Amino acid sequence: MIIKLRLLFIFLWFPILCFTQGSYVINNKKGIDKINFEIINNVIIIPVEVNGVKLSFLLDTGVSKPIIFNFLKSSDSLEILNAEKIYLKGLGNNGEIEALKSSGNTFKIGDAVNNNQDFYVIYDSSINFAPKLGVAIHGIIGYDLLKDFVVDINYSKKQLKLTALDGYKYKSCSRCESFDLEFYNNKPYVNIAVDIGSKTIPVKLLIDSGSSDALWLFENDTLGISIKDNYFDDFLGYGLSGSVHGKRSKINALKLNTYTLYNPLVAFPDKSYTSVLREIKGRRGSVGGEILKRFNITLDYSKQRMVLKRNFNFNKEFSYNKSGIEVENEGVRLITEYDKNTISKNEFSMDGDIINVQAVYVNTGKYVAKKAYTVSSVRANSPAARVGIRKGDIITKINGHDTLKYSLQELIFHFYGKEGKKITMELERYGIKFNAIFRLESLIK
Repeated sequence: MIIKLRLLFIFLWFPILCFTQGSYVINNKKGIDKINFEIINNVIIIPVEVNGVKLSFLLDTGVSKPIIFNFLKSSDSLEILNAEKIYLKGLGNNGEIEALKSSGNTFKIGDAVNNNQDFYVIYDSSINFAPKLGVAIHGIIGYDLLKDFVVDINYSKKQLKLTALDGYKYKSCSRCESFDLEFYNNKPYVNIAVDIGSKTIPVKLLIDSGSSDALWLFENDTLGISIKDNYFDDFLGYGLSGSVHGKRSKINALKLNTYTLYNPLVAFPDKSYTSVLREIKGRRGSVGGEILKRFNITLDYSKQRMVLKRNFNFNKEFSYNKSGIEVENEGVRLITEYDKNTISKNEFSMDGDIINVQAVYVNTGKYVAKKAYTVSSVRANSPAARVGIRKGDIITKINGHDTLKYSLQELIFHFYGKEGKKITMELERYGIKFNAIFRLESLIK
């Protein structure tokens, strides 16, 4: 969104609706629970049980109410209680999405349980982020869980620690930085600063763990938040209402009190996609997972407080996809698999009084359908475009290795290397295989 991989951005805008929302309670004596999570493209994936059905959710500080989609691929028996039809608007360019609002549901996350959880359901089968992430994901959850606990996000251990509000004790930490949070529509904002050119500019940014990018900034020439050169136009990611485009560049520094991150990457989304987001007074953008993963974080919504402590990711170089192609775990490859040492027949022969028995072994093949890694978009005039790679091409080998051995994240990692790195690929188009060779190209100096 890194493990420096492909990017996924999910933003939601919800109409103001009346809910009778319950709270989460930890069902153990300690009032503490630890939940292991996955990090995919800088975003956190946690296990969530909804009305008895086990699903995977993205933990997104930038979302208020939980949302579920693509659940029929996991279970055809998920109960959606007390449902009524509504419409949602998400970041993107395709307008509103028909959905259901459901109330009175049971959500279980580790030992934390809410028996009266509200959520939204999107049943449009085209809303499916699994191919973009390479793993199953059925929903998003944020504020409703985070508000009921002090939450420690340990990116180093890939572990979420939930502590009941009355049981949390802050420890002295000389190397930590504490920030006051502001909340608008149940979403957390932090006031920090960016260095652009020769100016240090105070900015209010949404804390958005659901974004895999480092920074999004909204262009504002008056404040000096703009890039005149050293950028390229690019696909930025997916929202619920479609694709998002804009500029990619970098700035001199991001300042979080005494912590300074130099030369972070930044995306400037096109203004046509962000009109709703700009309505938050003073908001200048968002800080995403590529920044957040560099810290172990304590979020205390009840005290409107965030604490950061740098971890081993802090000094990792910021990088981006230099190939010009986006890849999805979508489509099908037909692979021939062989059952080795299958006995096809026995042969007998006589040599005097001795009987010789010889088993004849053959390899029998069968076709097996495997998920494919498919090119989902190609940036104009990019290294991949110049060698003829097109949208819809299936990548079968990269640098001599079959892509079946890689996860989606491992595959795309090849595209985040140093400028000039050679990439050799075998691709398939309409059943015909061909080769392509190009070198990674940096468009941001």
